[in-house]
Amino acid sequence: MHDNNDASGANLLVTNSDDKNVREGTAASLSLWDSVSLIVGIVIGSTIFKLSGTIFSGVPDPWTGLGLWLLCGALSFVGALCYAELATTYPRLGGEYNYLTRAFGPCFGFLFGWSELILIQTGGIGALSYIFAEYAVKFFLTGDEAIVGFALGAVVGLTSLNVLGVRLGKSTQNILTIAKTLGLVLLIVAGLSSISSGVTREIREVESTVEWSVAIILVLYAYGGWNDAAFVAANVRDPKRNIPKSLLYGVVIITSFYLLVNASFLATLGFEGLKSSQQPAADTMAKVFGATGERAISFLVMISALGSVNGLIFSVSRLHAMVGTDHYVFAWLGRWWSRTNAPVWSLLVQGIISVLMILGVGTQTGRGTVDLVAIHWRGSPIPWGKFHGGFNTLFAGTAPLFWLFFLANGLAYFVLRLKDPLIERPFRAPFFPLCPLLFCGMCLFGLYSATTYGWDLLPFAAGPVLLGLPVYFLSRSLGSR
Repeated sequence: MHDNNDASGANLLVTNSDDKNVREGTAASLSLWDSVSLIVGIVIGSTIFKLSGTIFSGVPDPWTGLGLWLLCGALSFVGALCYAELATTYPRLGGEYNYLTRAFGPCFGFLFGWSELILIQTGGIGALSYIFAEYAVKFFLTGDEAIVGFALGAVVGLTSLNVLGVRLGKSTQNILTIAKTLGLVLLIVAGLSSISSGVTREIREVESTVEWSVAIILVLYAYGGWNDAAFVAANVRDPKRNIPKSLLYGVVIITSFYLLVNASFLATLGFEGLKSSQQPAADTMAKVFGATGERAISFLVMISALGSVNGLIFSVSRLHAMVGTDHYVFAWLGRWWSRTNAPVWSLLVQGIISVLMILGVGTQTGRGTVDLVAIHWRGSPIPWGKFHGGFNTLFAGTAPLFWLFFLANGLAYFVLRLKDPLIERPFRAPFFPLCPLLFCGMCLFGLYSATTYGWDLLPFAAGPVLLGLPVYFLSRSLGSR
């Protein structure tokens, strides 16, 4: 680890060059509620409102569909148990970056951090901003040409709020999560109030029609993001107690909401109606409250997507800051603005890359530029029509790498148990080695499914990631001088 305290312009910008400084610069800023709010805000984004119909079309009956949501919630809970142990044992900003670096060496850790910055999490921010934009167009009754503008506005606006400080960033997250929760409660109450005997009869009559694999992929995606709370482990007050609680409470709350929301869809639309619905939340509210309800749910989805975007911007910027602290070539990413206690350069670079991704998949000029690179790398342009827009394209391009590194963290759990047998572990995942084995199995399935779905984009996504290897060795060479 190198020291950057002699960096220029240091009267406002400070660099955390070791774990002590990191803790002093960021500790005791997130309460248990803040951490739970961050997890719920990141995870409950848009899948539950947009894709439940597709998910239920992949199961033979509604009870199996609800069981699938419960199963994936249980698997996420198992993963949270493993992450709770890792986060309390190694409570340094950066989360997974630290686990992978300690388990497999600085090169692998750097490649993970580089991938998060250049593609995975910045792509996730861009994808969720598209969800916000699609529903903003509906709510404000504008044309589709405004989608890119709304998406850019979400990233730029929320990045600016987080640059202004950790207090404003977490307050924004808490407000968005409260608004989202109230909206979900309204949706649940409205849907469950429509329960009728006709739904029960339909439940017994429907037969299986399609495969399970697509449904499982989408449900796992709906639960994705709870692990990002590990990025801000050093920000949590009393991390030994609050990190496990926040991860476990967060997953339980999310699972409960998912089950209740899907039950409300079934109560209002019936199984066949849900299977054929492309916007089940809007259809449910329209059936109960008419056009006013449909517009209200559009606003709810906007709030939910903003909460997810803000949660990612806040948490992942801490990862980039730690990569900058440890690696010479990105030292400037590790500088914090002392007035607001925010990793300002990390936030700005993360925001710029997300903006470029939005423009790259959402504009004709951007797609043309991407196609030029794709033709050079894979011999043909990107099949844009296959992925149906900005959200799906960014999701398909980043998902394989997400699951690859997720699996690597599961393997790192075993390596660190062997490598650090005497280190204090304030929390231990129960039933070792069953929990991490189940988690690794989930990751293997996710990696296979995501790679199959996004195969056409894989060479294009792998290129920028592999570019991280020469960047790492360049950084190591410059840092040794």
